[in-house]
Amino acid sequence: MTDLFSPASASLTTTIVFALALSVSLVLKFWLATRQVRHVARNRGTVPAPFASQVALPAHQKAADYTVAKVRVGLLELAWGAVIALCWTLLGGLSLLNQLLAGWLGHGLLQQLALLAAFAAIGSLLDLPFTLYQTFVVEQRFGFNKTTPALWLQDFAKSLLLAVVIGLPLAALVLWMMGATGPWWWLWVWAVWMGFNLLMLLVYPTWIAPLFNKFQPLQDPEIQTRVTQLMARCGFTSKGFFVMDGSKRSAHANAYFTGFGASKRVVFYDTLLAQLSPAEVDAVLAHELGHFKHRHVIKRVLALFALSLLGFALLGWVSQQVWFFTGLGVSPNLSGPNDALALLLFMLVLPLTGSFVGPLFAQLSRRHEFEADAYAVAQTSGPALASALLKLFQDNASTLTPDPVYLRFYYSHPPATERLGRLLAPASGI
Repeated sequence: MTDLFSPASASLTTTIVFALALSVSLVLKFWLATRQVRHVARNRGTVPAPFASQVALPAHQKAADYTVAKVRVGLLELAWGAVIALCWTLLGGLSLLNQLLAGWLGHGLLQQLALLAAFAAIGSLLDLPFTLYQTFVVEQRFGFNKTTPALWLQDFAKSLLLAVVIGLPLAALVLWMMGATGPWWWLWVWAVWMGFNLLMLLVYPTWIAPLFNKFQPLQDPEIQTRVTQLMARCGFTSKGFFVMDGSKRSAHANAYFTGFGASKRVVFYDTLLAQLSPAEVDAVLAHELGHFKHRHVIKRVLALFALSLLGFALLGWVSQQVWFFTGLGVSPNLSGPNDALALLLFMLVLPLTGSFVGPLFAQLSRRHEFEADAYAVAQTSGPALASALLKLFQDNASTLTPDPVYLRFYYSHPPATERLGRLLAPASGI
């Protein structure tokens, strides 16, 4: 009788589980995407009754067409991603790349770092056609893209430079710690990873974001007075109010808080200020303040801490199991470290869990959005917030008729019918 716990059996089990998880995830996502396409297309011809007097039919149809176009591109990207995952794992791509680099550089830290860099570079090149198509075809077709090829190349070069300057030293430190700090390396790496994320919250607003966009102090005196009074009324302080030149890349609008502690700043897209009245800007900012008031940001950071700790602990265990490598199509190094291989295999497997736990986080995020809306209504004006959100839904071509099952899986924000319905119910009976 075959030993169910033998290395060969464990390896075969790993292969089967991975293949099944990939297949189920792929089928589930295809099913959800086709539901979304059918539902949006079926409701394309009529504006939902609650919005019939506020949204023109051509705007509603544009949102439907934009949604369908993005989902269809996503379907192609999903299928391509599954093929790539199989090529890296069960078809031996990662194992071959590792062997080639080991033959060239030998076994050691340099070879492992080269493996991570080569994997990232190849992955970026394989994803490049979809990135370009989304930007220069889909976004262009619907009037959102403002990025020129020259600006895109400039952004790409800057991102690559940041990856080299920041990513490579961090990766080298992680690989060194995995080999030098003993069986509890995963705990030390987790601490470094969390420290890095907190540091980025401090550094990103003042050092990294300005590499890509210009941030000018808010000049509109009426809006500045309103938001200053709102911040004081709500008990918040920030390092300033800034306007970002988002219009040089996209027509989409947004506003956000960034930073941490004393480095917090309020950022408005210039496209947002061009579309909203001062009262609506006030309400949108109050919504963002609501996230801080309800400690949503802290809760999400703590959840990230807990989940990443669990993930690193799991990585620490599977990286010591031969079946983890062989079951995923990789021959581990016999005379050198396998830390980079373990990291990459874990990164390839981990996204599969998102198909099954993602809806839970999406539901939590939607609840947070409702809580932030309620806070904004208490501090400013419900009709102003509703008016601002409706403008943003239209200007961003967000469909008013998403599939109810699809949105429960994917939507981090409530659909317009639910969100605006709550805001306007006392006044309009929606």
